[in-house]
Amino acid sequence: MKIGFLGAGNMATAIVRGAVEHDVVAGGDVLVFDTDAAKAGDLATSVGGSAASSAEELAGAVDVLVLAIKPQVFAAALPPLAGVIAERGTLVVSIAAGTPLAKIEGLLGAPAVPVVRVMPNVNAMVGAGMAAVTGNAAATRAHVQTVLDLFDAVGTAIELPEQQFATFTAIAGSAPAYAYLFIDALARGALRAGMPKDQATRIAAQTVLGSARMVLESDDAPWVLIDKVCSPGGTTIAGLMALEDGGFVSTVVDGVQATIDRDAELAGPRDGGAR
Repeated sequence: MKIGFLGAGNMATAIVRGAVEHDVVAGGDVLVFDTDAAKAGDLATSVGGSAASSAEELAGAVDVLVLAIKPQVFAAALPPLAGVIAERGTLVVSIAAGTPLAKIEGLLGAPAVPVVRVMPNVNAMVGAGMAAVTGNAAATRAHVQTVLDLFDAVGTAIELPEQQFATFTAIAGSAPAYAYLFIDALARGALRAGMPKDQATRIAAQTVLGSARMVLESDDAPWVLIDKVCSPGGTTIAGLMALEDGGFVSTVVDGVQATIDRDAELAGPRDGGAR
């Protein structure tokens, strides 16, 4: 399977290196094109792949084409590739935010082309991403599984209906920023109590990492785990009650809804937009 990447930015770099490292694809089967030729060359060379001289050359040489470009350039970039993609039956994979399958199909001018849309998150860059995957009517089970395998190489990937992508964006695509904010807030609390900020940040980040693993690897729901940490009249319950007095849970829930609402505003009715 030859796989091409249109774009050589941070996300494309993470996917390429993760896929090769986990033997999802051989390095020699990776082809990259970017308007920044040096960037494309560096990424391709790092895994033993090749750089294409044009987007058309890229599309004509691969079985899977990953669109790792900004959504606002889709309208200019995709129509010139439509003919060769349709002729080859290339699997097209989009990681663009706010760009529905229907819009990609329209730009390619061929609904019979298999297209799989992916919503990854930034943590893919450290091999701990979370990605949602969905295919159009032309995408077979094998097509979707190919993409799931590709994104499992940089974290975890799940299949999700496209109508749930906005919600996924709120709790996975945008939520890393909320997690970073929580870690920073913990560190600032420690800073106020006299601990150096860099040390506090490291402690808080490791604690959040371990807590996430507990949720994923335990049979207990988060509230059960909370109860296990709290002792009667202890320090943890005092802190939890202070957070609740400040509306912590309801504020987070409101933040999720605000993200979903904004996603709908940007996408518009059956259309795409930049996040």
